[in-house]
Amino acid sequence: MRSGNPALSDSTFLDPGSGAVVSRGAGAMTLNGTVNKTGLLLLLAVLTAAFAWNQALTDTGERASGARLYLWGGLIGGFVLAMVTLFKKRWAPVSAPLHALLEGLFLGTIPALYEAHFDGIVFQAVLLTFGTLSALLFAYRSGLIKATENFRLGVVAATGGIALVYLATLVLGLFNINIPFIHDSGLIGIGFSLFVVVIAALNLVLDFDFIESGVEAGAPKYMEWYGAFGLMVTLVWLYIEFLRLLSKLQSRN
Repeated sequence: MRSGNPALSDSTFLDPGSGAVVSRGAGAMTLNGTVNKTGLLLLLAVLTAAFAWNQALTDTGERASGARLYLWGGLIGGFVLAMVTLFKKRWAPVSAPLHALLEGLFLGTIPALYEAHFDGIVFQAVLLTFGTLSALLFAYRSGLIKATENFRLGVVAATGGIALVYLATLVLGLFNINIPFIHDSGLIGIGFSLFVVVIAALNLVLDFDFIESGVEAGAPKYMEWYGAFGLMVTLVWLYIEFLRLLSKLQSRN
């Protein structure tokens, strides 16, 4: 595993039949193409997020019902399209933009709920997310951080552990059982959120390395969309974790 991101694993750029790296020469994946497509996916997500945000801020009447629809529609629809993109990489030029649009509906509704309780938290989370992205991209490009094999193994193992904790939280929640401390605003809960933010951020480094490897291998052009989709997955995770961390910190004030 080169990345803890399930969208960017060792087999992403491999041909399912031969197991060899798929290369397309002149029609190959480029770094600039992936960056441009990442920007387009972010724009699409922002457009629908702005719409959902406006709906979610109104808590009465039909608009409130619409906000709930956008929340669950974005969550479920985004998950379905994410699975489609994961297993049908060639469909990424279509499925990735559609996923970004639906993800935006979810991202516009959830932050509005946080903002209703913690004024200014969304703006802070956005700044922290893109500040972290810029800092880690600079560190990676300058060689300050290198995605060595041990680095990858550590980040992937930590990511898997976090996923298991969240899965246990979801399953136990169905039986009204809460995992103590880690989801509270105490020191342990804040420490856990800090750890998750760090691991999510380090996954960005692995994503940069993986996309760069795909470019060097001459992966097919549609993998630009897939690489952009994978990077979006990590960015959204980091953004949500910043929201959780900031909400815990503000709850202590």
